[in-house]
Amino acid sequence: MAAPRIIPIFLPYQGCRQRCIYCNESIATGVAPGALSEETLQKIMALSSGRSKPDCRPVQIAFYGGTFTGMAAEEQTRLLRMVQPFLREGRVDSLRISTRPDEIDEDNLDLLRRHGVKTVEIGAQSLVEDVLRRSRRGHTVEDVLSAVKRLRRKGFEIGIHLMAGLPGDSRQSFATTIDRTCILQPDTVRLHPTLVFRDTALAALYNEGRYSPLSLSEAVRQSRYALLRLEKAGIAVIRIGLQTTPEMELPGNVVAGPFSPALRSLVNAGIFREMASLQLSAVAPEGRTVAFLLSQRDISDFRGKKNENIAFLTKRFGLQGIRIAGSPDYPRGWLTLRSDGRTVVLHRTGLLTTLS
Repeated sequence: MAAPRIIPIFLPYQGCRQRCIYCNESIATGVAPGALSEETLQKIMALSSGRSKPDCRPVQIAFYGGTFTGMAAEEQTRLLRMVQPFLREGRVDSLRISTRPDEIDEDNLDLLRRHGVKTVEIGAQSLVEDVLRRSRRGHTVEDVLSAVKRLRRKGFEIGIHLMAGLPGDSRQSFATTIDRTCILQPDTVRLHPTLVFRDTALAALYNEGRYSPLSLSEAVRQSRYALLRLEKAGIAVIRIGLQTTPEMELPGNVVAGPFSPALRSLVNAGIFREMASLQLSAVAPEGRTVAFLLSQRDISDFRGKKNENIAFLTKRFGLQGIRIAGSPDYPRGWLTLRSDGRTVVLHRTGLLTTLS
């Protein structure tokens, strides 16, 4: 089934019993805290184009930011009832909410189900106890496991949100989080490296020299590992990196960290560069022109930013030239090299190594 088109409605801090060490949702979402009004909802829906005719993807209204099931039942019900007309009219197909793993119980889930919620995204962030404690998450790994079991028993689609580079995290502990996520088998994962926003406890730690964020290259490395590992486990990674907001781009709002509006593109470009390097190493094509076949939709990632991959491969392997053929029918994630009568085919998950 095609991934849904999301109409996001942000509810910063609502339902949150505490502030996590890294959290500044006004910057991350670009929305000021406050209750959602009927007028604001109508404006959001008016700006939405509704169902896309060419691809006919399903449409979901998503309540993001804050802890949806942590709000009072009356407020949850108010918000869910506000969007019912769009479900009845067929403008949207279902609803999606995000919440904490320790704010899910049977009554919550029954309320969500009655009002058309199909997908629940859990803010797990890590599946390592020490990382959760240092990040002041206020929940445990067991809370995540229990939440997934409850959601699966009730028939919800399950998303898990993860972060790399949290306080106390390491390559090894992050790899543990990814391995445990693969065992849980959620339907989707969102992943983003930790950014240091102003006016957070994490910013204070950073300014005191007690926290070091990931470099951009390390964030790409860890994201690459996670993406390939999750893909191989059959889990869709629907986002890498936070959606950039105008507030993020204002000077001083992102104090430190691997901020990039195109993080997933950097990750995918690195994957294709390594795939091509392995293939070229197998055929020793120095002085020749080689040809690559891949999906039309993967060509931009294969080339890399400003054709950096092409320049790198040409120089490293002493190539005379590189020809690229893109096909709309070629499956994504595969790369075929043809050189001097030899053909080498590789899928991206064939690159998997340990994160060390």
